[in-house]
Amino acid sequence: MEECIIEVRGLWTEFGANVVHRNIDLCVWRGEIMSLVGGSGSGKTTMLRQMLGLERPSRGEVRVFGVSLHGNDAGQLRKLRDRWGMLFQEGALFSALTVYDNVALPLRELRTLDDELIHDLVMMKLDMVGIEPRHVSKMPAELSGGMVKRIALARALALEPELLFLDEPTAGLDPDRSESFVHLIEELRRELELTVVMV
Repeated sequence: MEECIIEVRGLWTEFGANVVHRNIDLCVWRGEIMSLVGGSGSGKTTMLRQMLGLERPSRGEVRVFGVSLHGNDAGQLRKLRDRWGMLFQEGALFSALTVYDNVALPLRELRTLDDELIHDLVMMKLDMVGIEPRHVSKMPAELSGGMVKRIALARALALEPELLFLDEPTAGLDPDRSESFVHLIEELRRELELTVVMV
């Protein structure tokens, strides 16, 4: 039986008199790639933020892995968030950290892994997205746009998520790199059995 990973029921988003979303129902099934498509200002990123629990809808409910994102305690939501990864539109790498330290950050925050295991996991994630070991000591300012996206994707995958959110993952990439990145996401979705939501 298929499992609904993200369930949106009766969702309304209103900013004053402006109604952005009107009574939306949707389900993102396990293993699916769901794309949120629309013109500028149509509420794609707002919907993504609501699925992440960063914004509350005016009405309705968002459930992820069967848990409502609103009305639950912070501890339960933190555990829930450990089950997903997020790739921000511009990559959102920390400019003062190397490639290695950017990917290692979520692993270090667990405070349960030793340095050797973190090293192995970081190198494995970077290899998965096609980043060679010679780049690990570089700073984000030294990287191309495509490399930034791949490293941000490695960081999003660091904690072995079941669910991956992507905010305009190919924005700013030339057509060849954009196509290559889309193929990478599809390959990783198959290999890691991910569910993907992307703007």
